Amino acid sequence: MESGFEEKDFLACCGSTKFAQEMALASPFVSLEQAVAAATDIWFNKVDVSAWLQAFSAHPQIGDSAPSSQSHHQTTSAQWSKGEQSTALATATGSSLQELSEWNARYRQKFGFIFIICASGRSTDEILAELKNRYPNRPIVEFEIAAQEQMKVTELRLKKLFTSKAKVSSTSDQYPAVFAKKVEEDRVSIIGGHLTAISENTAGRTSEVRTRTRPPITTHVLDVSRGSPAAGIEVCLEKWEGIQPRPSFGVTYTSGWKILGSSTTDNDGRSGQLLSIVDAVDPGIYRISFNTGKYCPSGFFPYVSIVFEIRESQKREHFHVPLLLSPFSFSTYRGS
Repeated sequence: MESGFEEKDFLACCGSTKFAQEMALASPFVSLEQAVAAATDIWFNKVDVSAWLQAFSAHPQIGDSAPSSQSHHQTTSAQWSKGEQSTALATATGSSLQELSEWNARYRQKFGFIFIICASGRSTDEILAELKNRYPNRPIVEFEIAAQEQMKVTELRLKKLFTSKAKVSSTSDQYPAVFAKKVEEDRVSIIGGHLTAISENTAGRTSEVRTRTRPPITTHVLDVSRGSPAAGIEVCLEKWEGIQPRPSFGVTYTSGWKILGSSTTDNDGRSGQLLSIVDAVDPGIYRISFNTGKYCPSGFFPYVSIVFEIRESQKREHFHVPLLLSPFSFSTYRGS
């Protein structure tokens, strides 16, 4: 059975208007798994920094009360937040809540947004310990972690959305039994395959053969010093085709790298098409380079190159290689 959800329903799952709009455009979804896959792609690949910050700001801090006057999606979101924080509230004491409030204030002052964590099933002490553990992070690192935690919350709420749909539709003969079983699975088993890039998780996706709707390798650049996408950065994608099977660290090569495509990031920080849309990408070693010196002449990096390998078992997967950039630091991760 296809989902019959509206934009307001997706806004209750994630407080980003852009995210909710994209999910509504991508719907209906025939299963929770399809909705989660679309949500992950939209969150990490299609919305910008301002959308992330909007979603962060929609969360109440633990112990805060929701406003008395709320819209439908705000009421639903507040109810879900209360349930997600129930363990923390049940295990809290006056002193622990006070300490948590003080650390929340310190965190917000340093990073510019509230502390984001998937609080479901966590005690106040566990949340406080995680806050203290993440507080020393560089802003660029913490911003990425917060986005990943937000995605965990979104997946958890999508599960609740589909569970409520399942209850309403429980008498329908068309409702798949396998899906009814799936929505009852533990949260960890659902989110595990979508938020990490370790091999045991990506291996589960290699068995799915899908027709691509976008190139197998994509990127976008976020300027974290400005809190906005980085437009106008030249991007180049290359593949290693040298005599040696793979390039060696510390060796300068005059040949071996073959240019596959180049582009310039648009106003959303996304590059144009760097590869043709093919179902299976050639396994091998790739290098994606960004002309950061031209974008920020006073910055520390004249250019940034990221080298990565696509294995035979991964050739049908999608590789999103974003760049989180500031004048004196950068980071990346493997998105999906």
